[in-house]
Amino acid sequence: MLTQIAVAIALLLVIAWAPVLESRLRVASPLLLVVVGLGVSLVPALHLPAIPPEIVLEGLLPPLLYASARAMAPMHFRRELRTISGLSVVLVIVTSLLLGCLFWWLAPDIGFAWGVALGAIVSPTDAVATSIIKKSSLPRRAVTLLDGESMLNDATALVLLRTAVAATAGDFSLVGSLGTFVYAVLVAVLIGLAVGWVDMAIRRRIAEPTVNTILSFTVPFLASIPAELLNASGLVAAVVAGLYASSRAPRVLPPRHRLSDMQNWASLRLVLEGAIFLTMGLQLSGVVSEVSESQDSAFVAVELAVVALLVLLGIRAGYVAPLLWALSRRSRRMYAFQPRIAAFREKLESDEPLPQRPAWNPRDPTGPRVRAGRQLREEHRDRYLSRARVLLADIDYLAAQPLGLREGIVVVWAGMRGAITVAAAQSLPAETPHRALLVLIAFCLATISLLVQGATIGPVVSRLYAHTPADDGEDDAEQRRRIQDLLDETAAKLAAGTNDTNDTGDTGEQHWIRILQAQREALLDARDEGLYAADNLSAALRIVDADQIALELRDEPDQ
Repeated sequence: MLTQIAVAIALLLVIAWAPVLESRLRVASPLLLVVVGLGVSLVPALHLPAIPPEIVLEGLLPPLLYASARAMAPMHFRRELRTISGLSVVLVIVTSLLLGCLFWWLAPDIGFAWGVALGAIVSPTDAVATSIIKKSSLPRRAVTLLDGESMLNDATALVLLRTAVAATAGDFSLVGSLGTFVYAVLVAVLIGLAVGWVDMAIRRRIAEPTVNTILSFTVPFLASIPAELLNASGLVAAVVAGLYASSRAPRVLPPRHRLSDMQNWASLRLVLEGAIFLTMGLQLSGVVSEVSESQDSAFVAVELAVVALLVLLGIRAGYVAPLLWALSRRSRRMYAFQPRIAAFREKLESDEPLPQRPAWNPRDPTGPRVRAGRQLREEHRDRYLSRARVLLADIDYLAAQPLGLREGIVVVWAGMRGAITVAAAQSLPAETPHRALLVLIAFCLATISLLVQGATIGPVVSRLYAHTPADDGEDDAEQRRRIQDLLDETAAKLAAGTNDTNDTGDTGEQHWIRILQAQREALLDARDEGLYAADNLSAALRIVDADQIALELRDEPDQ
């Protein structure tokens, strides 16, 4: 027992030191952890126990995806939902089928169904591996695509894996498979929303920040476990619960609770990410031993892994290229429609009677209207105005951050595979033909992908954006000034309203807390309408939260 405790402490120390060495060695900490795990697994004196794949798939991945979803800006995810869905669903399905054909052709003994199963295993990008690019100068929009894709494509891959395994027993139906996928996603979304709503409803009534944070640690499992029991996707449920918390927590949880959440989740996320990469490296000895006991060739596995990785990159490039063209065409069409929406907003902001809804011909946005819009209702003026502002902000966002050739190259090259691929491969049934070979192929492909792509993605981004300053569309200084004007205007309105009602019951600290709460609501309203860049809004929210925490601590009685 003491030996196991000592090993756990040693692993925690390695995880803690990896980010420190990252800045000194200029090597991403996930890569360092994989190399350390590989080296430890090759030491004969250490007899490490086999790591069940369920530990990664059901124990480590749900909280990690939940944390990633909580860290994502809701308005970015909403804007890119269509593209993220294509990358995480369509691309995974196409990749799995094409790789299934490839493995069937290169190794006929495997069979098409098991080839598709292996294709599903290696097709999703790794959610943890994409953390390597978040510290680079890559534009925020491309990071959002990669982050959102890696959060959702695991669910598609695991559903495909179950379908392919069922097909090996002759129990396959195309309609049934589509129905299974729709059911898995729909039920997971409903469970995730329900758990997220209950989570916010309960935690908003708890006064102790530490207790509140402990409860938040249970949320990803409260979402994923019921979903899995209902044969839905537990990972999607955890992601949806995280997105709900990201959107609602600033409105319903006190600043000290959210600060406690942020700090503790950051520590937990670092430990879980390190554990996943160490787990990936530590499994080398077990995978090699399993292959050596079979009659399969490790050299053949490495060859197949290299070929499959090259094909993976080719398929990804073949999907991303037309995707970027479609996104560019959509942005041009929306930008051409911008003057009509702006004129519509001006009429809504005036005292004029409401106009008809502007109609739009999607094939020719600058041409004549194809139909007359229906008459708008006066009582819905504020809702129409909010929607018009959202559309205009979305158009500005798309125009300011176009996805071109450079972004396409990075999106293709940053699609790394990692520990999730290895864990999914080890979940194959024991009766799988050539199971050891399939697991080793997945392990080699994930390791090569992570080490090669992960080690070079930083220099690739730096080279592509060497002479391009970071630009989020509007000048950051000007946008921060506008946000400050919004805060000042909100404070002035609340102060004027307080003076008009002669409300003098509050202490000085309580009065300023009310102002800060009103400012937070104004910032969150602006966030929901997408009026400002997410980074600038987050910075302003942190300042408001810090000011409120300081006032609350000052107003508390001495213990």
